[in-house]
Amino acid sequence: MKNLKKEDISQDVFDLYDDYAHNKLNRRQFVEKLGIYAVGGITVGSLLSFMSPNYVDSLLVKPNDPTLDSSYIHYESPKGGGSIKGLLSKPKDLKTKLPGVIVVHENRGLNPYIEDVGRRTAKEGFISLAPDALTPLGGYPGNDDDGRTLQNERDRDEMLEDFIAAYHYLKSHEDCNGKVGVVGFCFGGWISNMMAVRLPDLGAAVPYYGRQPEAEDAKQIKTPLLLQYGELDTRVNEGWPAFEAILKANKVEYQAYIYPEVNHGFHNNTTPRYDKEAANLSWERTITFFKEHLKNK
Repeated sequence: MKNLKKEDISQDVFDLYDDYAHNKLNRRQFVEKLGIYAVGGITVGSLLSFMSPNYVDSLLVKPNDPTLDSSYIHYESPKGGGSIKGLLSKPKDLKTKLPGVIVVHENRGLNPYIEDVGRRTAKEGFISLAPDALTPLGGYPGNDDDGRTLQNERDRDEMLEDFIAAYHYLKSHEDCNGKVGVVGFCFGGWISNMMAVRLPDLGAAVPYYGRQPEAEDAKQIKTPLLLQYGELDTRVNEGWPAFEAILKANKVEYQAYIYPEVNHGFHNNTTPRYDKEAANLSWERTITFFKEHLKNK
């Protein structure tokens, strides 16, 4: 079996994975279509394994990092799913109140990658809360396939309410300075955009490759935005020009970056869609943006 590298894989395979990850193909259909690319010593099994997330070896901040207090909490979401579980992470031995950041998962629940992003955010001097919108269905089930299935059973507007409730929980937290932003990925990018629509007091929003709001919703945004897109992500990018026109017309403060030659999911370091250079640069921009807009009072 050939030892695969990212460079060995056709862009068509990444596009197929995107369809699979967004429920346009089921697992059987995805595997069948991968067969077309099982040539030259590459097997379907090796392709499937290569494209699947590797959480074990990808954590950048360990769950027991000695510089953090990181633990699961529950907060109430009366308009959403009721009692919602989330990972709350903050620097140890706080001596001052810090800004807060809501970290919003993709379309598969609070998996290890998103928990890791929550801890990364805390390492940068924020209090982070990474909710699990699958809580009413038992929580993230331990694998992304089942996670996608579960998340598809929930109403997305109710899930939006869960993250809005997370904002209010974190904003009033005893260790928070009252300024809260949001960063989200894929589904979480859409949630980040919609939180900017719904929450006029939201301090900053950083949607990664997230679907844009409808025009009438977009006109309500007052929150500063940092928008992160991948050039090869044509599915999401097609909505950007119209969204940008509304932001300009309404004089919304925003920055937008389209990272060249990278796919949807380029920040997620657990799959081969990951692009280290784009991920690192986008994250540096994210932290700088939050520090600029969520300063201590």
